[in-house]
Amino acid sequence: MSKVIITGGTGLIGHAIIKKLIAKGYEVVVLTRNPSQKFPPGLSNVILAKWIPSSGMIDHAVFEKADYVIHLAGAGVADKKWTAKRKKEIRDSRVQSSGLIVETLRKYSNNVKAVISASAIGWYGDADHTHLHGSRSGPFIETDPPANDFLGATCKAWEESILPVTEIGKRLVMLRIGIVLSPDGGALKEFINPLRFGMAAILGTGRQIISWIDIDDLANMYIAALEDENMQGVYNAVAPEPVSNKELVIQLARSRKRFYIPFKVPAFILKILFGEMSIEILKSADVSSRKMEEAGFKFKYPTIQDSLNKIAGKG
Repeated sequence: MSKVIITGGTGLIGHAIIKKLIAKGYEVVVLTRNPSQKFPPGLSNVILAKWIPSSGMIDHAVFEKADYVIHLAGAGVADKKWTAKRKKEIRDSRVQSSGLIVETLRKYSNNVKAVISASAIGWYGDADHTHLHGSRSGPFIETDPPANDFLGATCKAWEESILPVTEIGKRLVMLRIGIVLSPDGGALKEFINPLRFGMAAILGTGRQIISWIDIDDLANMYIAALEDENMQGVYNAVAPEPVSNKELVIQLARSRKRFYIPFKVPAFILKILFGEMSIEILKSADVSSRKMEEAGFKFKYPTIQDSLNKIAGKG
């Protein structure tokens, strides 16, 4: 039985990956600040080990017989307003945790074959702005440079902080994750809430492109990256068919068979409510999934209708 260590395993994405790993017979160890916590039913047989990245504390013994590491840890980007303190926490939580993994793999005896790390499509800039200035055309691909903004710089530091595992002979895959659609929370709940009152909230112009990924496809991507020895480097973890903000909201309303009235939330209101984070809400991110598809990955939910209909059936 292969053993997988997961950081950030207590979150939405972590839970989805763990369920699939357990179903496939993997042994799962979750690194967490609180190893006494209770996991939901179906995940109760995972092993919990302690780490505190900010202080460099880690139970390194669990790495001795581990085969893989899935690295998801990082403070939630959209959980709080972006004050200077919060932005530092977002960046440091990623860089410090990656650095601790690198240090542990380098310092202690282990047989880890591969590290599969999270990143985000926040790496890329605003497609509309980029196209307007004539510097590129078409969707963003993995070789495009990082955006000159907070999330671009954060993703760059994040990826660079885990990259040294390749110097110690570990295969590294980094998945730049799009907007994750799940019935259990995440970004989708923010779109669902107004629908409960019959309102379909379209943000800004509604024309901005959203590159999304169904939670089940994302979890399967992590397992594919873990099991396929030919995969290495950066891959965009997004569905093949991005949609506009307006299309997402309307399709979501239809999938839930709710009466709704479309209304636009002006950009200036979003800027007042969310501050700098509104840049990301209004940004158009058309991101390509071609490299992932060329690696042989088959999407179960390639269209927004596929994903939302599944989610509506579960909700």
